[in-house]
Amino acid sequence: MRVLGIETTCDETAASVVHCDDEGRGTIMSNAVLSQIAEHAAYGGVVPEIAARAHLDMLDLVVARAMVDAQCDFTKLDGVAVAAGPGLIGGVIVGLTTAKAIAMVSERPLLAVNHLEAHALTARLTDAVEFPYCLLLASGGHTQILAVLGVGEYVRLGTTLDDAMGEAFDKVGKLLGLPYPGGPNVEQQALRGNPYRFTFPRPMLGRTNPDFSLSGLKTAVRTEAESAAPLSDDDVADVCAGFQAAIVDVVGDRVSVGLSRFRERFGEPTALVIAGGVAANKAIRATLERRAADAGLKLIAPPGYLCTDNGAMIAWAGIERLRLGLVDDLGTSPRARWPLQELSA
Repeated sequence: MRVLGIETTCDETAASVVHCDDEGRGTIMSNAVLSQIAEHAAYGGVVPEIAARAHLDMLDLVVARAMVDAQCDFTKLDGVAVAAGPGLIGGVIVGLTTAKAIAMVSERPLLAVNHLEAHALTARLTDAVEFPYCLLLASGGHTQILAVLGVGEYVRLGTTLDDAMGEAFDKVGKLLGLPYPGGPNVEQQALRGNPYRFTFPRPMLGRTNPDFSLSGLKTAVRTEAESAAPLSDDDVADVCAGFQAAIVDVVGDRVSVGLSRFRERFGEPTALVIAGGVAANKAIRATLERRAADAGLKLIAPPGYLCTDNGAMIAWAGIERLRLGLVDDLGTSPRARWPLQELSA
């Protein structure tokens, strides 16, 4: 089985061809990603209109590159998968329209994939993780702890009550004058900072429900930064280190509670999995490795290039659904919002 995956929900224009053998093992045959960081850097965040125009200009070329790299043509595909949401609606429309055209002309099935489901299933592509497993999905737009019971079967155990984790990292980076995207730059600054100089709150720590709340932490960072202004390079590094230390403590605690809630409802998970852009943060990975080991589990963290938005995860989610006969018609609509709980196999 060979599927083309297209991803245009935010600021990466991506396409990939993934092959699945008879044993269910996936192989990434190509993975073309064109980042729009330079286009959005001047604004300190993603501008939806600019993102949609960039997808429109570049998607055909990115798809062509993915097909050439895979040494594949459309007649050799078994399906065309595309992220049909959730995301910035302009970009989603570009990707879905392109995928529909390819599917129609090549007479291949269309697979309208939920972007969050693609993140949730990536560990099955990279590590062949068996269901059910506990997932921390942490990105710029989403922070959730999920029970992944099967394809199309997701139970949300916890979520953020305000800011997503990646959003908090990016906003702190912008507040401190760091280049866009803020998350990776905050992590880099934290490596040389003193995490004990500034004392930041650990919201929701010790609560019995595995939810997150990060807006108060973000406000505390702003207050400390304004009190210490003008900030030196060392001040910025120390603020970043203190902020990241607080996030790490919160993540460890919330995931431990999430694992307990998982066991109460569904029994023993096969693994603890982390996915989404924040999964690339090494400090967060390290604390989750310890928490997983304490729980007698293995932490599965896909490589960094599969944690950020990419076409390979879309193609793999398409394969998972195609294997179950879950295909979509050409009337499928793009969706800016699409909770995982609305999916069904």
